[in-house]
Amino acid sequence: MVQLTRIYTRGGDKGTTSLGTGKRVPKHNLRVAAYGAVDETNAFVGVARLHTRGGDSQLVDADAMLARIQNDLFDLGADLCAPASAEDEYRDQRLRVSDGQVERLEREIDRMNAELAPLNSFVLPGGTAAAAHLHVARTVARRAERAITELAATDQVTPAAIRYINRLSDHLFVLSRWLNDKGRQDVLWTPGAHR
Repeated sequence: MVQLTRIYTRGGDKGTTSLGTGKRVPKHNLRVAAYGAVDETNAFVGVARLHTRGGDSQLVDADAMLARIQNDLFDLGADLCAPASAEDEYRDQRLRVSDGQVERLEREIDRMNAELAPLNSFVLPGGTAAAAHLHVARTVARRAERAITELAATDQVTPAAIRYINRLSDHLFVLSRWLNDKGRQDVLWTPGAHR
């Protein structure tokens, strides 16, 4: 378990930071950018949860899903901050995102999507406050996905990590519609409506 007794260490004052393996890298390193974008996604999910607390069973269900997602995002950050390498004596003990976490997202997506009418237009971010915040979290998750896949082009990334972040943005999109009164409060795009 992590124990934090000091919040500042001065270790990063020269523009470097430590990965989970102890290796020091520049703060603009692709790996740091990738897990930083995951952390940002997690923060936006936390903001969305301000609008899923209490209330009816649908909100309670949504909040429970988002709580699991927030924990998963810390798992994903832990996975990304410690690349698997032959030199890492702890590589087999490192926390990695699992296929089970991806499969859980897929089950939740399928369950919620079964209650939604098919779309005949793109959805604009909006509707309920929870849905609007989930759209922000979704777009940040897509940015995290771009950072992770850019990293994977040159360095090791757990395959399940890429699948998880890809599926997460889909999950947040479907959840936003589900919280928009199962799509009835969706704001739909009308192409060229104001030309």
